[in-house]
Amino acid sequence: MADTSARTLRLLTLLQSHRYWPGGELSARLGVSARTLRRDVDRLRELGYPVEARRGVDGGYQLAAGAALPPLVIDDEEAVALAVGLQAAADGAVEGIAEASVRALAKVVQVMPARLRRRVEALRAVTVPANWRVDTTAPIDPDVLTAVALACRDTERLRFGYRAADGTPTERHAEPYGLVRLGRRWYLVAYDLTRQAWRTFRLDRLSAPAATGTRFLPRTLPAADAADFVRAGLQGQPRPHRVEAVVDAPAATVRQKLGTWAEIEEVDAGRSRVRMDADALEWPAMALGSLGVDFRVASPPELSALLAAWGERFTRCTGGNEQAESGR
Repeated sequence: MADTSARTLRLLTLLQSHRYWPGGELSARLGVSARTLRRDVDRLRELGYPVEARRGVDGGYQLAAGAALPPLVIDDEEAVALAVGLQAAADGAVEGIAEASVRALAKVVQVMPARLRRRVEALRAVTVPANWRVDTTAPIDPDVLTAVALACRDTERLRFGYRAADGTPTERHAEPYGLVRLGRRWYLVAYDLTRQAWRTFRLDRLSAPAATGTRFLPRTLPAADAADFVRAGLQGQPRPHRVEAVVDAPAATVRQKLGTWAEIEEVDAGRSRVRMDADALEWPAMALGSLGVDFRVASPPELSALLAAWGERFTRCTGGNEQAESGR
């Protein structure tokens, strides 16, 4: 690559795409000699990027966190806002960008100095999310999310604690393949080295992830992609509640509000069918009610009973019974 500036930018991109690059492999990717690579690394350092070098036969380079944020066209205030915003998007506040937000968040956190990380955590701790939801899923620690995302990106073996559905704690050693957000949960797809099999791990049950420093060659996933693997595994699990309702609104309208958590099917131009799985019926009751249109519950009958009980309670709370009696 003849253009030095373009090659330097390419070098920075490669350093951000992996935690550690062997020097020979990095030189080959750029098509330059080891001497030219050292000069390009020095140029990045002059620009403020904290590139660390490891000497010896297996020597190489990695981009590390520095005393100050590298010049990324954003200042400290913008970096904090970016990290908080990416975390909100990763939590599912904006449909369709959650997984991309996790990848971007991992890059930002990797080079963010400690003083800015503390500000991000402080701001997150006192910020109340504006969205409402009834969710029995335990919140996911952002440190867990970013640590797992980095291990997936760097193809680095991971050790972590995991709590099974029955509460049994186990220690796992795995080769992380990828993260999938499905419905209201995050899942890690990985090859479990202890059990010698592919597994899906819920992130809200995962704790203390620690990268081992051992890189691996990714295995062939027995599915079209990580999302298909997670869906296939969930199909074999028992579902507490399978909800189905017909909504008096076009499928496109319903999909904008509930598409993240439900399957939406068009019935006709003005109606759609909604199907969702739920651990508790309160969530689908609130989700369907939030649409602001009429709907009819097809199943389960327990949801119809819950809605009837809520209706009676809401009527009492608004003085509906007293008004009805006074009008007799």
